[in-house]
Amino acid sequence: MKNVTSNILHHRSARIAGFMFLFILTTILLNSFVFSKLIVTENALATADTILTNTWLFRLGIINELILSVCAILLALALYITLKQVNRHLALLALYLKLVEGILSAVIALLNFIGLQVLLGKDQITTISEQSRALVGLFLNMHDTLYAIPMVFLGLNLVLFSYLFLKSRYVPKSLAVFGMVSYALVLGFALVSILFPKLSALALTVPSILFELIIGVWLLTKGIKEPDIISEANQTKH
Repeated sequence: MKNVTSNILHHRSARIAGFMFLFILTTILLNSFVFSKLIVTENALATADTILTNTWLFRLGIINELILSVCAILLALALYITLKQVNRHLALLALYLKLVEGILSAVIALLNFIGLQVLLGKDQITTISEQSRALVGLFLNMHDTLYAIPMVFLGLNLVLFSYLFLKSRYVPKSLAVFGMVSYALVLGFALVSILFPKLSALALTVPSILFELIIGVWLLTKGIKEPDIISEANQTKH
């Protein structure tokens, strides 16, 4: 009875992970659209003024970021439950890395909210100086740059989770390998963004978008198949 319950939970968590992959991808695309309407590249004052005239849109972006943070944690738990029997230690490490990613994303959302409050003024009636608006706008213009930090953890945790999918054979081998390569590129993009901020490397993130779409649909519709799972404990015994 206990094994049956565990097996049901195992399969449900995989489908939840599939849903979360798709939901996160949709939310990321929405968030990118929102901030593309607000951020004026290399013009901090214009960014501040645009946000002041579209505060509801900026607030929507902040809410989206908070949703992404929560979804990252839910995805981490679903993937951990799905893959922990393959290698509990690696699954736990990937879980912790995903939690850090989610926390950092929430911190960025908090900083954006603080920036909005500064722009609105302490009592939301008084206006702040042009210089102060420019300083806040300069910070908000670094929105995409700041995300390089949580993306380091994103790349690391999903390389590990994809490796566990490869070992488990729950999904096609080619899909798991594609996931490892995709998120290695995400990690590369994040590191390049930190080391060489003026170098455009956004194309490195494209494969990860495709992977999230494919793995999301696969897990949600097909779930996971039960191959001959060989855990590390069993390997040790032999």
